[in-house]
Amino acid sequence: MFIRRTLCALVAATLVATLAVIGPLSAQDRSIVVASTTSTQDSGLFGQLLPAFKAQTGIEVKVVALGTGQALDTARRGDADVVFVHARQEEEKFVTQGFGVKRVPVMYNDFVLIGPKSDPAGIAGSKDIVAALKAIQAKQASFVSRGDRSGTHVAELKLWEAAGIDISAPKGAWYKAIGQGMGAALNTASASDSYVLADRGTWLSFKNRGQLDIAVQGDKRLFNQYGVMLVNPEKHPHVKKQLGQQFIDWLVSREGQAAIASFKINGEQLFYPNAEDPGA
Repeated sequence: MFIRRTLCALVAATLVATLAVIGPLSAQDRSIVVASTTSTQDSGLFGQLLPAFKAQTGIEVKVVALGTGQALDTARRGDADVVFVHARQEEEKFVTQGFGVKRVPVMYNDFVLIGPKSDPAGIAGSKDIVAALKAIQAKQASFVSRGDRSGTHVAELKLWEAAGIDISAPKGAWYKAIGQGMGAALNTASASDSYVLADRGTWLSFKNRGQLDIAVQGDKRLFNQYGVMLVNPEKHPHVKKQLGQQFIDWLVSREGQAAIASFKINGEQLFYPNAEDPGA
């Protein structure tokens, strides 16, 4: 009888100790890593979304903010559970290669061409981004490129191509590729009175504007779509599939889409939810 009681006591003590360890670990495990873009981070959007998501689900989101190309590379290595970026062709390639489960559209905004108020290229007020880039190149007006394989950089390269300009050829001092994020590119443009392509969200939240202003906007070629993908757990078994999918489902839910729509700076909406648009 004594032996049985002793064994029961030992089993109970072991169970209590095990639960004490599992409890904190389970709480720790309710977190995910999202590889995303500097635009979603620098604009302040995550500051609006993540507290609301955590309050509803208890899941903490740790954001790694990079250019889209670097964010996708991070996800390819299995160093993220979810990737949330804005370069549709690259996103679809990511899924086709088996690194992502499914691409889901979330929201859009647009790019704007920022330039000095002195407007040396004579393009201010234009809605034709191709004509504007041709004028910048023809007048050798200073232009700052992110040069970092981000979604914005990819969009910029496509726009130069649409303008019939081979930006990979020798360009001269007027074209500066800095290999850094959107905030750094805007700071460089502000300091050097240069033109720069930016997403509208980061521009609206940018404080160090100096003599910069929007030069070109409203061209349909400046459309900027964002998508989200779960990193494929078949490629990387440690991916937190259920928690990551909860984040994706919340982003495209009525609550998540409303949170995106309600994010404004000085009364101006930065992103427009469109998860239900089949063409997005």
